[in-house]
Amino acid sequence: MKEIDLRDAEMNLSAVVDRAVEGEPSIITRHGKPQAVILGFKEWERLSNVPSFVRLLMSAPADAERNSSPLPPTDL
Repeated sequence: MKEIDLRDAEMNLSAVVDRAVEGEPSIITRHGKPQAVILGFKEWERLSNVPSFVRLLMSAPADAERNSSPLPPTDL
């Protein structure tokens, strides 16, 4: 992933977007610190559709049967 200063990104926005569409995101920096990421729309869609762990837990049925039996003893 390429880092580019905000001012350079402004002057070359078309090229930055073209690279992102081709699959090469850019990190936009301001005063040397990362501030934003430019990535292609398809990549953004792919990333935004990945469910978070919390969403997965929330989607589990509330009345799901739980196994409350203790674990079998182990031979150590």
